[in-house]
Amino acid sequence: MALKILSVDDEVDLEILLTQYFRRKIKKGEYEFSFAHNGVEALKMLLEHPDFDIILSDINMPEMDGLTLLSKINEMRNPALKCIMVSAYGDMDNIRSAMNQGAFDFTTKPIDLGDLERTIEKAAEQIAFVKKAQEEHSQLTSIQNDLHVAQEIQETILPKELPAFPDEIRRRFDLAAGMKAAKYVGGDFYDYFKIDGTRLGIVIGDVSGKGVPAAIFMAISRTILRTIALSCPSCADCLRQANEILSNDSVEDMFVTVFYGILDLSTGHIKYSNAGHNPPIVIRRTDGSTTTLEPTGDIALGAVPGITYSEKETVLAPGDSLLLYTDGVTEAMNSAGEFFGSSRLLEICSGSSTDDSPEALLARIGDSMTAFTAGASQSDDITLLAVTFR
Repeated sequence: MALKILSVDDEVDLEILLTQYFRRKIKKGEYEFSFAHNGVEALKMLLEHPDFDIILSDINMPEMDGLTLLSKINEMRNPALKCIMVSAYGDMDNIRSAMNQGAFDFTTKPIDLGDLERTIEKAAEQIAFVKKAQEEHSQLTSIQNDLHVAQEIQETILPKELPAFPDEIRRRFDLAAGMKAAKYVGGDFYDYFKIDGTRLGIVIGDVSGKGVPAAIFMAISRTILRTIALSCPSCADCLRQANEILSNDSVEDMFVTVFYGILDLSTGHIKYSNAGHNPPIVIRRTDGSTTTLEPTGDIALGAVPGITYSEKETVLAPGDSLLLYTDGVTEAMNSAGEFFGSSRLLEICSGSSTDDSPEALLARIGDSMTAFTAGASQSDDITLLAVTFR
């Protein structure tokens, strides 16, 4: 691309001088000169052709002088447009004024064309730097826009409404869930779905890594798990099948920890398998006590093919709640580098009212985390799911 230079001077001889001196660069397509004879004419050309790179302007001109033209150029707010001012030798007041107004450089009359050439080359270097920065900024803005769209897509992937059960069954449970990514998008996910007329599937997962790769793997993992779970009566076999698919298709050694449970809404029985995830917390309505579900001793999905998974079960009495969470909760740090921790989470759960809804429990945990971190940056995705058996 030719460097586009607009020379603004009421002396017509300068046009001949410049085109003659820079004839080789003009012929090679390196420089492209245009000429105006006063500030008004130059400003009109700038408005019609805003792609000029350098303005070479005399200060003393009729109709609109160079300093006024410089102020108009500044209003265009184009950091890639460089102004080189020309004035009579010794006219330091105007030269100083031009430099204070943001002129890139100056030269004096009679013009030393060799010095002017070096000044133009120096300006060209600055212009190239600014344009590269502008291009990178545009790319960054485009990426940020894409990430905002990805964030919206990820939010739509996660369920928002409870599955439709018969009224008699629907009255037997309350559920709330939420995910807050550390970046625009994250690798945590939760899911809940109707398996049949009385059984509810609940899932929480945490993909290794952060950002876009984790978000893509998260979407794949959630889709695979839900697809298998809807036709597989066993938690353990569901995780086994999902692991085979994820292990064969995994890239960059990504894996996902998963807890998958099936709650029988007619009895409160829960069958579950835990693939390396944080053990969920059971909150007993009778005395407010808390316990963690016994781990099944299985490893994360996508790490090793050919793994079998085990299954355990427990029972929720009416009013009992089950809290699922990712390690972004317990490993949230304050400004002193201290972890929020499992003990603090258990304390919050044990202090919950027997009449608390899952929404209230999640809100209380969120408020406690906000107070604990006290403005410290979020380092990991935070996901919670609570279900109460009524």
